[in-house]
Amino acid sequence: MKPMSESIARVASGHTETTRAAAEVLEAGGNAVDALIAAAWAACAAEPVLCSPGGGGHALLRLRGRAPVVADFFTQTPSVRRIDGLDFYPIHGNFGADVQEFHVGMGSVAVPGMVAGLFALHQRHASMPMTALVQPAVALARDGVELNAVQAEALRILEPIVRTDDDSARLFGLDSAESPLPEPGRRIRNGPLADFLQLTARDGAERFHQGEIAARIAAMSQDHGGHLSLSDLQRYRVRWRRPMHWRLDARTRLWSNPPPAFGGLMVALMTRALVLRLAPNTSFGSAAHLDALVDAMRVSQDQRGELERPDYLNSSRMLMEAFRRLARDHLLTARGTTHVSIRDGAGNLAGMTLSNGEGCGRVVPGCGFMLNNMLGEQDLNRLGFHNWPRNRRLSSMMAPTLVEHAGRRIMLGSGGSNRIRTAIAQVLCNVMHFGMGLQEAVDAPRLHLEGHALAVEFGGGGWREGMDGWLDDGYSEARRWPGRSLYFGGAHAVADDDQAADPRRQGAAWHSG
Repeated sequence: MKPMSESIARVASGHTETTRAAAEVLEAGGNAVDALIAAAWAACAAEPVLCSPGGGGHALLRLRGRAPVVADFFTQTPSVRRIDGLDFYPIHGNFGADVQEFHVGMGSVAVPGMVAGLFALHQRHASMPMTALVQPAVALARDGVELNAVQAEALRILEPIVRTDDDSARLFGLDSAESPLPEPGRRIRNGPLADFLQLTARDGAERFHQGEIAARIAAMSQDHGGHLSLSDLQRYRVRWRRPMHWRLDARTRLWSNPPPAFGGLMVALMTRALVLRLAPNTSFGSAAHLDALVDAMRVSQDQRGELERPDYLNSSRMLMEAFRRLARDHLLTARGTTHVSIRDGAGNLAGMTLSNGEGCGRVVPGCGFMLNNMLGEQDLNRLGFHNWPRNRRLSSMMAPTLVEHAGRRIMLGSGGSNRIRTAIAQVLCNVMHFGMGLQEAVDAPRLHLEGHALAVEFGGGGWREGMDGWLDDGYSEARRWPGRSLYFGGAHAVADDDQAADPRRQGAAWHSG
């Protein structure tokens, strides 16, 4: 007989309703993939600033008796670049201690992959009908979801996108583009999304990629300055990939998102650098720990620059060869995203990271969702805007990650754009090096290095008393955030014996029994 903890199902996600949808499916007898699909649909209703059928994502599965596998359903570049009349412009997101520039408009939209991805997962591994898996999301969209503090803050940060036009405003609970932003506690309903989800679950991915929804998106693009064509949507395919796999020591193996995505590479570079730089008896928050963190972030950042040559970016094989060379020759010497992690009672593990970017500002008519702005994400367009290779999968910083450490398995991932790698690496370091419990590891304060600028979750405690002095000595210009912030990601994790959701995104964790 299995120990009790081994038969317990577990969920962690960025929203109470997203977690509840997965839990309902698991309690109804569904498996981890069923629950993952239900959670993804629910996130479109509960976390519309971060997740949409108009975006894309990556899923990492570890099913009993099978090797780990990744489903890549991230966005794709269009087959033709529009030159004249392009709808593409900058907006600024104000995080409080940091302001970031994003580009939006129909000219920022890449080919969506989320709908195709969920149906591909369903076809291979689900045990329940899609019409059942979509029901929690349909109910949420029709009955409404109370706006929580984190979602309200995200609306404030992305207010220029929310106010693109009346259709966009109504999607997020405003009466018009001129109305005040809704306060936390406001119930936001989305009847068009409920109808879209029901019909799509019944008719399949073909409705989105071949039928009437594809036609609506192509017409939007043609009329409003976008690149997408009907053939772009019709040609889209989900890719099944072998994950990256690396060892940190004799007790620790990891798997993560492979090229053409960059997220797994960055997690691998940073975790390896941390292992090499942290002495065995280093304590959390000590100068030695903080120095090692910043150094590992700098190494991964610098090596990313080395890996982003055009010939590497256009070849997954060359990218992996370059990564292995860097790991051997260098390391040994020297944004709007959400994540769900699930373990079912049979021990299957599944993790999925989803994103709509910040959203392009344009809502698909009659469907209740906004299209992505991935062609306007600077971090995904390192060769420059409008220089993307045509009809290629965009790279991504998403990194759903599986860890086997000392006989224990952990599935985790994070939202947060280019903060994803630093959030995941710090959580793993807290568990593996400092022996923290999963929730303690997620809750612990974080750093993030961007270029030469250091950001620190300073308020709220968690660091040692010497933190002030460490900053004053080496990083006096660091941005000191007054407490935990969604800027530093949202890491949600499940283990065979535990689960943890990130309070930065007001996440929610659940277990059966």
